[in-house]
Amino acid sequence: MKLHEHLPAFLVMVPLLGAFLTPLVASFGRVVRNVFFVFFSLLTLVIAVSIGMSVFGGQILVYVMGGENFALTLPSGMTYPVRILFEIDAFGALLILCIALAAFAGSVFSINYMDRFSGWKRFLSLYFLMTAGALGMCATGDLFNFFVFVEVSSIASFGLIAFWRDKPETIEASYKYMLVSQVAALLLLIAIGTLYGRYNALNMSALAAMARTGTLDRVVLALIISILAFKCGAFPMHAWMPDAYAETPSGVTCLLVTVSQASFYGLIRVCYSIFPGVAREGTVGWILIVLGCMSMFFGVMMAVVQHEIKRLMGYHSISQVGYMLLAMGVGLLALDGRGNAAAYGLTAMKGGLFHVMNYSIYKALLFLCAGSLYYATGTRDLDKMGGLARNMPWTTGMFVVAAAAISGLPPFNGFVSKLLIYESSFVVHPLLPAIAMITSVLTLASFVKVFQSAFLGPAKTKFIAVREVPAGMLTGMMVLTVVTLLLSLFPGWFMNNVFTKAAEALVDHEGYIRAVMGGGM
Repeated sequence: MKLHEHLPAFLVMVPLLGAFLTPLVASFGRVVRNVFFVFFSLLTLVIAVSIGMSVFGGQILVYVMGGENFALTLPSGMTYPVRILFEIDAFGALLILCIALAAFAGSVFSINYMDRFSGWKRFLSLYFLMTAGALGMCATGDLFNFFVFVEVSSIASFGLIAFWRDKPETIEASYKYMLVSQVAALLLLIAIGTLYGRYNALNMSALAAMARTGTLDRVVLALIISILAFKCGAFPMHAWMPDAYAETPSGVTCLLVTVSQASFYGLIRVCYSIFPGVAREGTVGWILIVLGCMSMFFGVMMAVVQHEIKRLMGYHSISQVGYMLLAMGVGLLALDGRGNAAAYGLTAMKGGLFHVMNYSIYKALLFLCAGSLYYATGTRDLDKMGGLARNMPWTTGMFVVAAAAISGLPPFNGFVSKLLIYESSFVVHPLLPAIAMITSVLTLASFVKVFQSAFLGPAKTKFIAVREVPAGMLTGMMVLTVVTLLLSLFPGWFMNNVFTKAAEALVDHEGYIRAVMGGGM
């Protein structure tokens, strides 16, 4: 086998290796630790890009670790084959690329941001574990392994949310997320066990080939949708998100955004690839649309009244998830009995997937900008800021780019993805794009408030001496700013070569099955 054929395994193994090597490497000093942190994050990004180059060209990567010749023998004499299967199509590669980009930018940013604090060994190990868990969720072709990777990313998240354990707010946020996540994990395990009992299979392609439209299948699908909608922060299952995003170190919040997107990946994968027969009947599509509209509207309404900058952005995350749920719900409504999608459905899916990447990049950038403000001023309260544009011009400029993108102002990338969602959802009902456009207007209003409060006006006396943040933090923000500008300047290229491929992969139900069941094993 050639080296590139092992890329799916390396994708998860590299951050896992980083997590376990951290205690050893960190003992060699600050410089070695920092180089190690950035290098392993960059290597993960390079692997993700390499996978994307293969998959966006039309290939579905299938990789098997273990198998019949690698088995676990119990004392009773019974033998069970141990196997981990990865199956990466264009949809999975898109999410993998988003996670790897955010992880790299967050690692570069954290070098300076976290330098004031102790606990680096724990921080790096948990950071790499969370990265590995999120990447594994989007790469695996097995539902049980998906559950395992969910747990890996969740457990790492609990520790990172509570990293500043001397603050009661961080402990509360972590405990709240831990409590509801473990309940959700138990329910997810029950749903997966039910499918195994019914079909004697856990492989996603095998389940997709055998799944029917019976009552039990509908119940399991409803349970999985509820669990993963909670994990990606959809309203009304959003309570964990503002607290977790507000209290987590900003470099981690940057990554945590894409971890929630990995749950969104699971939700959409189950609906489109495993249960398309149930999903295309219409009910599931409308459930996603309703969840999306509620998330958009209530998320932005709660964001407008916030005065704490990271909490405000946390509520905006709920709102942005709503756009994606709306788009993918419209795409489900457009599927026919043969798995083909009407033109408006493909437009919705392409717009939704474009928004997945947009949200992952500009929302991560906004959290890094918020972290820079906290680093420079020591406060996250907008009422206590003011006049920072004079002394922090680079942070100000990058915040403006991210704020314009999330608000959907032309010619930024957020405008392109939102326009596609408006056009396609109008075919279903005129009220849907109206809700989405009102949400965009309120998003713009809230970020105008942030810009005016933090960057404009007279400088507060105690902030007169504030200076721009260190070069490492600026570099982390610059990575995401450059990607945002590339998506804004060349939307046609990305649409043709990335998002259209991802949408077509989701619709190609038979192709997803054939990659494994047709000899890919």
